[in-house]
Amino acid sequence: MITATERPQRVMIVTDAWEPQVNGVATALSRTVTELRRMGCTVEVVTPWDGYRTIPLITYSEIRVPIMARDDVERRFLEFAPDAVHIATEGPLGWYARAVCDHFGFPFTTSYHTQFPEYLSARWSWIPLWAGYRYMRKFHDKSGRVLVTTPTMREQLTHWRIRNVTPWSLGVDTEQFHPRRRTAKPGSATPDGVYRDLPGPVFLYVGRLAVEKNVEAFLALDLPGSKVVVGDGPARADLEAAYPDAHFRGRRSGDDLARHFADADVLAFPSLTDTFGLVILEAMASGTPVAGFDAPGPRDLIPGSGAGAVDDDLRAACLAALDCSREDTRRYAEHFSWRACAETFYAQLDVPPPPVRERIWRRGIQRLPSISLSMPALTMPTMPSPGTGTVRRAATRVHRLVTDRPIRTRRR
Repeated sequence: MITATERPQRVMIVTDAWEPQVNGVATALSRTVTELRRMGCTVEVVTPWDGYRTIPLITYSEIRVPIMARDDVERRFLEFAPDAVHIATEGPLGWYARAVCDHFGFPFTTSYHTQFPEYLSARWSWIPLWAGYRYMRKFHDKSGRVLVTTPTMREQLTHWRIRNVTPWSLGVDTEQFHPRRRTAKPGSATPDGVYRDLPGPVFLYVGRLAVEKNVEAFLALDLPGSKVVVGDGPARADLEAAYPDAHFRGRRSGDDLARHFADADVLAFPSLTDTFGLVILEAMASGTPVAGFDAPGPRDLIPGSGAGAVDDDLRAACLAALDCSREDTRRYAEHFSWRACAETFYAQLDVPPPPVRERIWRRGIQRLPSISLSMPALTMPTMPSPGTGTVRRAATRVHRLVTDRPIRTRRR
């Protein structure tokens, strides 16, 4: 257990994925931040929703990415004066933060949540895989540590010559996702609860409806009972038209989503490109076994767990998962917690030594007036007007950082 005296007290996390986006990356980061704060850290999170001008991401119109934000990222970095910086995504904010850290010689860590090279190749076949990984290698090449969620992803990134890769397992909310929410009888031909009007057993998919998620591989299966899809995305209309026998429930959240997990008999996870698959743990915590391909995510979580099945034949995996014990499935999920996830994340943070910190902050406070005054008004409409008070507060913080505060050296 990490003691309070060893902690870097101020942590800055920069991410292009954050609430209200609904995806595994946003969920994982949000829960990690919550646990870090419970551990005593002060956390500054830089997100697209902080008043920046944004544009929709190509093919993901509901996801907006910021533009013209570099100066403000630098200003927030200097004003907050972090002990450690983590850059969570390879989007515009991630690149802005990388440039700021590189400019000041401030070490940082990164994480790899999404197989964008595979996604790009799935959407646009003319983009070669090596080009996507060249982009990733460039982004992560100065990171002190690249956090990945599974051993398979560690091997894969190492294969593509991305250095300093270290494992970081995610967690699950075992109170929100719990077998007590289940009202259906396992394997029943007449389920109760949220699926009471459907023939059983119920095979469930939860996630984004997009080509890279490979949902069609699940919907095309010849399975007994019913196939239910929870989620939304650009492929929904085409999938509904192509598979009228499947039941599309749209996006769900909170207790409603938890009941959909718990009342299902098997969660099908057809993705071949996810790095982890947080829904796998959410289903398991609900007592619902998981079926997946022998691919990253399922390969790292399911074999030997008694909580599901993996197979090159997804239908065979789904039928095998029906025989798994729901009690064993729940017990396996209880080994994962967000506190353990946050402590692993925290232990990998890269903290610069005192001489480096002093040089950065003394140099940085001289830049604050010009950075603040150069900000376009439209870029940060919610921020107060800059002035001498901003510089004075930053200078006071720098003096305290340099002269008064204990410095934590990096744990290895």
